[in-house]
Amino acid sequence: MRLIFMGTPDFSVAALDALHGAGHDITCVYTQPPRPAGRGKKDRPSPVQARAEALGLTVRHPVSLRTPEAQAEFAALDADVAVVVAYGLILPQPILDAPAHGCLNIHASLLPRWRGAAPIHRAIMAGDAETGVCIMQMEAGLDTGPVLLRDAMPIGATDTTADLHDRLAVMGGRMIVQTLDQLTDLTPTPQPDAGVTYAHKIDKAEAAIDWSAPATDVDRMIRGLSPFPGAWFEQDGTRIKVLGARLGTGTGTPGTVLDDAITVACGTGAVQLTRLQRAGKGAQDAEVFLRGHPLPPGTRLQTKG
Repeated sequence: MRLIFMGTPDFSVAALDALHGAGHDITCVYTQPPRPAGRGKKDRPSPVQARAEALGLTVRHPVSLRTPEAQAEFAALDADVAVVVAYGLILPQPILDAPAHGCLNIHASLLPRWRGAAPIHRAIMAGDAETGVCIMQMEAGLDTGPVLLRDAMPIGATDTTADLHDRLAVMGGRMIVQTLDQLTDLTPTPQPDAGVTYAHKIDKAEAAIDWSAPATDVDRMIRGLSPFPGAWFEQDGTRIKVLGARLGTGTGTPGTVLDDAITVACGTGAVQLTRLQRAGKGAQDAEVFLRGHPLPPGTRLQTKG
């Protein structure tokens, strides 16, 4: 098929590679403009732009798709379909209508659960047993369109957002190729009204750990916010991110370290911290972290608020 690809972050790259590898004619790649990044704050292209250029594909990064000029340029590509995955711009109706088969979105949830910006984070934080990918026919509403193809995967007891991100990205790439292969045979299924939830964008203010919460909630929060923005506590004036955890055993005053494996008491139960990161340092497994920053049993970690 002659298609337009629209995506920006790392999550989108697997789908771009899958479509390119399947031999589709990717006439143009749309992505977010380069942003300042790194210590020098120099403009850095998005992961999708970097990968598209490496594949020799044409790249556009308009600031908006609402202007008549941008819409005319898009329509002139005369695409059979547009594939959209974590692009980051609202698509106005003229864009949605331009390709012959419309715009297909790769969404990392089992719609209608977790419509919106942060479906992977929210699924883990809510304690969902499974998640997955839906290939959706886009319409004007937020992730409201009918679903062409869906597949599920379990969420493991120690899975982080990073773990699911990588697995779901590969799943999405496989599924969009399958969808395009079967496009004329697939029947769009409207999403049910029951079970709608919204995955609101993660606010950094959510990331401070409340040790007085139940251990199950603390564990899910830590894993759901890993690697970004990273759940955190403070110790001796230093902010420490927790990027990995599992449920532990023991009880005590919330925020108290219970053993040499950094098992921390919560409101009910305990969590064991398995991967940590000090401000300005790299992430480390717990045993390595403790060599330079001891947290002996009895240490009280700062409680939110």
